[in-house]
Amino acid sequence: MASSDKIDSRGALIVLEGLDRCGKTSQCGRLHLYLEESGHAVELWRFPDRNTGVGQMISSYLANQTNLDDRAIHLLFSANRWEKRSLMESKLRSGTTLIVDRYSFSGVAFSSAKGLDVEWCKAPEAGLLAPDVVVYLDISPEVYNV
Repeated sequence: MASSDKIDSRGALIVLEGLDRCGKTSQCGRLHLYLEESGHAVELWRFPDRNTGVGQMISSYLANQTNLDDRAIHLLFSANRWEKRSLMESKLRSGTTLIVDRYSFSGVAFSSAKGLDVEWCKAPEAGLLAPDVVVYLDISPEVYNV
């Protein structure tokens, strides 16, 4: 196939999940650098995205400046992902691979750990882009406490 006949390929949606401070951000950065140096169009994303209107509300909550009901904050985290959905889809269609530090799995895990029903937690995520790969960084409590 001649290069002019090359079919544009979709980028991959790669998500890294795991406990706080388990190395997700470091590994995302390493993967981003590797793919970039290999000639791939790649971007590093992180949720929550604190640069959006909803993200700023989440940031205020995380800084203990705002007190919100557990259901309300869960829906805000989900809305933050929905804010970025169309841009993510556009980037992927253009061939850009997205490496995402946290995604909907974290939201479900955090909220269900607070006692919210798992199925209720999953419901607002229906329709978000499905990752091509999810990497879960699993570390032992001994390593986590170092």
